[in-house]
Amino acid sequence: MTSVDVMVSHITSLHIRSVPVLDQDEALDFYTSRLGFEVRDDIDLGFMRWLTVGVPGQDTSLLLELVGGPQHDEATAAQVRDLVTKGALGGVFLLSSDVHATYAALRDAGVEITSEPVEQPYGTDFGIRDPFGNHVRISQPNGAPSEQVQADYDAAAAR
Repeated sequence: MTSVDVMVSHITSLHIRSVPVLDQDEALDFYTSRLGFEVRDDIDLGFMRWLTVGVPGQDTSLLLELVGGPQHDEATAAQVRDLVTKGALGGVFLLSSDVHATYAALRDAGVEITSEPVEQPYGTDFGIRDPFGNHVRISQPNGAPSEQVQADYDAAAAR
């Protein structure tokens, strides 16, 4: 057994994923009132506000992390703010049990839609942006195994 095997065997889950935001109150409103997340923690640590939200019934949380917190000097924070607004810092992938109803509800609520629902080899999904530029994809998987999804993409590329 290697040291990597030993370390991996002790990791049990992905607990928190950080999402950079420019205003935590605005982020809290978006993720709770628009996407239906619940507040997990809202703690003033003195040097930063620890604000986490998550999908009810799920263990994984999003840390709505204010850019410029203790991990960034001002020059770095300015660069990160610029990247956030461009949507260049990754994104969040969510699952829906009814992607078309979710799309309609978010569209009607005025959420910025970046792509309409599209049938893909893996299911149906669409894209939105949070108020700061972070990409959010919402998908309803169709249960196809990875091999079938890859075969469908390969067939489409061969046409």
